[in-house]
Amino acid sequence: MQYFGHLIISLVGLGVYSFSCCLTGRHVQMELIVIGMILLLLLGALFVIPRSNRKGKAQGTHPTATTKTIRTYTKEEVSLHNTRTDCWIIVKDKVYNVTPYVEEHPGGDAILNNAGGDSTEGFYGPQHATRVFDMVDEFYIGDLKN
Repeated sequence: MQYFGHLIISLVGLGVYSFSCCLTGRHVQMELIVIGMILLLLLGALFVIPRSNRKGKAQGTHPTATTKTIRTYTKEEVSLHNTRTDCWIIVKDKVYNVTPYVEEHPGGDAILNNAGGDSTEGFYGPQHATRVFDMVDEFYIGDLKN
């Protein structure tokens, strides 16, 4: 918003200057400059306003929770996904498909120790940095059925 304040002040100043130029005969050139500045202001608004409208919406909620219903899985269903090429884990009764992350896992094959099962204890172990708690959200696919 501060950006727009500076632009508006500049446009007002330019308008005053163009009025004084009208008195001296440089009317056409200044009109083109003022029109150009107004167009730039409108173009800038197209890029800045949509971003600011999204800032307060749905922060802190899981994206899938707002776009579709949450699917539930049984332990038996999760247990079928226990390989390097199809790896699901359970962490605190939430189900995650971590297959795309298996090859990137800094702990190597340790991620496969509980593939298809409950990985809560290993997930909250001292070997994980706090950023892992944010990263795992992108792999969330549903909840564990009780």
